Amino acid sequence: MRRLSFIFVWFACLCLPIVPVALAAKSLEIYLIDVEGGQSTLIVDPQGESLLIDTGWDDFNGRDASRILAAAKAAGIDHIDDVVITHYHSDHVGGVPQLASRIKIGAFFDHGPNMEDSKETRANYAAYEKVTAQSKRVVVKPGDQIPFQGMRVQVLTAAGNEITAPLPGAGQPNSLCASEPELPADPSENARSVGVLITYGKFRFIDLGDLTNRKELGLVCPNNLIGTVDLYLVTHHGTAHPGSGDSSNARAIVEALHPRVAVMNNGAIKGGNPMAWEIVHDSPGLEDLWQLHYSVAGGKQHNAADTFIANVGVNYDNAPDDAGNYIKASALPDGTFTVTNSRNNYSKTYTK
Repeated sequence: MRRLSFIFVWFACLCLPIVPVALAAKSLEIYLIDVEGGQSTLIVDPQGESLLIDTGWDDFNGRDASRILAAAKAAGIDHIDDVVITHYHSDHVGGVPQLASRIKIGAFFDHGPNMEDSKETRANYAAYEKVTAQSKRVVVKPGDQIPFQGMRVQVLTAAGNEITAPLPGAGQPNSLCASEPELPADPSENARSVGVLITYGKFRFIDLGDLTNRKELGLVCPNNLIGTVDLYLVTHHGTAHPGSGDSSNARAIVEALHPRVAVMNNGAIKGGNPMAWEIVHDSPGLEDLWQLHYSVAGGKQHNAADTFIANVGVNYDNAPDDAGNYIKASALPDGTFTVTNSRNNYSKTYTK
């Protein structure tokens, strides 16, 4: 009788509908790589597709290519699907030839021809064209999307132009615009930077390259065309030059974006300007400011606590005290994200 009862229960269980157990959401991974005051940011979406924004410098015996490859290994990828080059300055595009010789790259995205009349930038662009002649190259414009399955990559700025219509949910008037001085136009490649907004569910990450003041304000004045973000890569390595055309991080854009967390990709002696640091640090609603390096110019007053700095040694000419530590952000579609300092493995999670 007990055996029959057991058989009945077993048969009944077989007849019940199987309810699948919900799988935990995968994260979007962002590696903010230390290239000594330049830029290189690796993003890997939940589908395993990868986007690299800029490639760092072209010298130091392939140092920056090696650091990008180390981040790719940590992310579990053996190729890079797409590379966005924000502009053609050495600290952003210089590393393309070295990197392309060491890892497979699917396609390059940029703003089009170089328009800056300087010997160094012309040489950078020529080296870049030589590599991309053997690859797929796409010129982007504001409003374009770079196709990915697991994240949305929207182009906000390119070639000195910006989006003209507000993104969904944006478009509110910006009262801070009236207090911004009108600075001279910036004729350099900085003002032509490709800027992108990366979205994964409710999480939003913005990277505007080295975009300078007048072009920054075009995105948020008189109305904020972007809306708010969760993670802000501080523009132009944390640069602010009062009264100059190449100033960045205008208060009107930083506060309009209303970031919850910011990361500054400064070097020890490049970027990390005290004025820019203060504008970002004091932005209403900001929970933390992380840095890739301790800034010599900032001193104790204008640097984050060491816990939030990936490289604390003062580094001149690639001195051996610099380990090239990165900062990593892992984001979930509900807007929760965790930032980790690879130097000390300190992590902090931010929830909506």
